[in-house]
Amino acid sequence: MKKPYLPLPLGFLASGVHAGLKSNQKLDMALFCSQLPAMTVGMITTNKVKAAPAKHTENALKSGAKIQAIVVNTKNANALTGKQGEKDVFQTATLVSSSLGLPKSSVLVHSTGVIGVPLPMSKILGGVRQAVLRLSRNGGMDAAEAILTTDTFTKFSARPLWIEGKNAWLTGFAKGSGMIHPNMATMLVYLLTDVAMSRSLLKEALREAVEPSFHRITVDGDVSTNDSVILMANGACGNKPLASKGEGYKQFVKTLKEICLDLAKAVVRDGEGATKLVSVTVQGAKSDKDAYLAAMAVAKSPLVKTAIFGADPNWGRVLAAVGYSGASVDEFKVSVQIGGYQLYNGGKKVSWSREKLKKILSAKDVEIVVDLKLGKAKTTVYTCDLTDGYIDINGRYTT
Repeated sequence: MKKPYLPLPLGFLASGVHAGLKSNQKLDMALFCSQLPAMTVGMITTNKVKAAPAKHTENALKSGAKIQAIVVNTKNANALTGKQGEKDVFQTATLVSSSLGLPKSSVLVHSTGVIGVPLPMSKILGGVRQAVLRLSRNGGMDAAEAILTTDTFTKFSARPLWIEGKNAWLTGFAKGSGMIHPNMATMLVYLLTDVAMSRSLLKEALREAVEPSFHRITVDGDVSTNDSVILMANGACGNKPLASKGEGYKQFVKTLKEICLDLAKAVVRDGEGATKLVSVTVQGAKSDKDAYLAAMAVAKSPLVKTAIFGADPNWGRVLAAVGYSGASVDEFKVSVQIGGYQLYNGGKKVSWSREKLKKILSAKDVEIVVDLKLGKAKTTVYTCDLTDGYIDINGRYTT
């Protein structure tokens, strides 16, 4: 079946190849390349045990280097592999830079997969050579497929922009299915644009977009050793570089937020073993922190997540999670709705049907709304159900 076309911004090329890391000829290495030096910012996992590629990326971003290439391998995370892992990152970056005629400082190397296993460097270097030869304006879908691990579908989003009289594009790619939790969004995400923007403003735009999207999702509460969100802006559309928060910046951030939320929701919907996308909104909180604590407690609760999987109308688990979250809550004020169906209202008698709630919980999308009625703060967190499929995947991950 012919793959759909995924537009890349001007000046960007991509490829995806089979380097022999996965079985069945599946694509397992990707390369993203900007033909112009790109202003690049990012956010890296906050896990203190960082993989060699994550350390390399963190250092590159701190140096302020303009990036032109990112190579990604799957199946192997190159994490907890000691000094050899760092040497392997350097060797991979060196081959990419020499093959493309780029400075070594302009190349990022990313890995995802099993922790604690040395990279099969002969396959990695062979994959780099293939990926360089296959770089293309039409390579976006291959790259989107080649970065997947336990994911069951590709994750991408693209939108046109009109920035100060210039046509531009913003295209995003993501992989992620397990080890998904905030404090970096524990996945690999690549955001590419041909808009020109100052580094400080680009960093601010990414922060604004990540906060309501990748920092508002959880699958299993585990924080990865490797994952990163990278935003590259090469300026190829020809606009005067954005340097203030005017209309051009606002339009860019609006579009960037939309793309990041698309990708974040796709990651949760594809959570390992997941069958349902669950949104948890907490409103009426005393503070933003309280809203976040309460929403994330519900979203992380194994009891809530398993009840949703089984369509078990055990809604009391929602309020139990809110109660231990650390947020201020008054059981005589708070209310709970699931799928717009009121189940609790400050302790007043509420008539509800188990059959109706079970039907609501059987849908592919489940919406939980908790109103604390103590203030004006509000937030939404996205999660998925917890199924026996999650155990099947992770109980046999390395075998």
